Amino acid sequence: MSYISTARASVRRNGAVVAIAVLGALALHGGGVARADGPGVGSPYVASVGDSYISGEAGRWAGNSNSSSSYVDALGSTAYYDNATNTAEQISGCHRSKSAEVYIGGGVNGINFACSGAKTSTSDGDSFKPGLDFYSSGTKQGQALMLQSFATTHNVKMISLSIGGNNFNFASIVQSCVEDWLLSPSWWRDYCNDDSSVTANFTAANIAAQTTAIKNGILNIRQAMVNAGYADSQYAIVVQDYESPIPSGSGFRYGETGYTRQNTGGCGFWNNDANWANATALPTINNAVKSAATATGLSNVKILELQSAFNGRRLCENTVGLLEEKGYTSWTQSGAVDNTEWVNQIRTVSTVFGPYQVQESLHPNYWGQLALRNCVRQAYNGGTPKGGACTISGTGLTGAGEPKMLLQ
Repeated sequence: MSYISTARASVRRNGAVVAIAVLGALALHGGGVARADGPGVGSPYVASVGDSYISGEAGRWAGNSNSSSSYVDALGSTAYYDNATNTAEQISGCHRSKSAEVYIGGGVNGINFACSGAKTSTSDGDSFKPGLDFYSSGTKQGQALMLQSFATTHNVKMISLSIGGNNFNFASIVQSCVEDWLLSPSWWRDYCNDDSSVTANFTAANIAAQTTAIKNGILNIRQAMVNAGYADSQYAIVVQDYESPIPSGSGFRYGETGYTRQNTGGCGFWNNDANWANATALPTINNAVKSAATATGLSNVKILELQSAFNGRRLCENTVGLLEEKGYTSWTQSGAVDNTEWVNQIRTVSTVFGPYQVQESLHPNYWGQLALRNCVRQAYNGGTPKGGACTISGTGLTGAGEPKMLLQ
């Protein structure tokens, strides 16, 4: 054999040894070619996008009490802290609480991009509210852009989405209803459902415009996933509508006249307005959300219906009460979850006190958030997401410490 032939043989042998060594090293790290987490690879995630009804707003409080905030303080002063060191909010006022529904556990991770006060489009005025868009200014980003960046390097299997309430000016409507109840006498009742500032939200033209805005917001979320490298078959978008937060007029435990309904219960609505809210306003908003989801034409969109999810546990409902009304001094006591409210009291600027915040008003509290988490876990369905209607299925708590819910 010539010198050149011998050298070539040596190179081949040495190359084979190197190749075997490299393959052996890869085998020690799980075998095959190493792949970074991303579309379809790595631990599964559920991501939440949208507004206060999914961010975890009011998730600090387990029920309501006029005696002591300690009775209902489930998460403490850091409830909404979500930065890396748990010392502040990433975006002030987003109120991404630790009880938020996205954290379903069971080997599935959660990431929360939702923000209290968010609409379909980003608002960057006095306070920054990221919408379901690709807004970018300095360090500020819209939720679609946040999701895109995250999904590129994480395996997002399901996106829980709640949006639309703020497009219909939900907070302003509630404020008008409470003001009309407080400022008009029982013999000359001023109802909010015929106020021009309220009815303007429910014209045919505005309903159509907001339905389109919601549809486009959902499509932005889909585009974020396309940009991150996902096929529609690799994940699902579960669009949820809104739960009824107060009963109809006959279901209140406090009388319509006098000031008890608001001063004690924090639910200052005339019966007529409560009936309108449940029969007209809420269904109109929810139908806009569901119509928008359908109008996207996306095969991987599912609808999670929540309108009746809190029935029997709503604010001021005659089936539940404040902790002290039911003889409790702590939210941890047995039976508290079944006998107290899952929706936070309505507080005004003049009546808010202590650690409570006005923006927590009329949102799912700690129990409500955990009930919704149970619904979302069932919607995740072991990695094959599905839709349906979620309602209370029994009393007591599950092994995960959540109210018992049923998705069907």
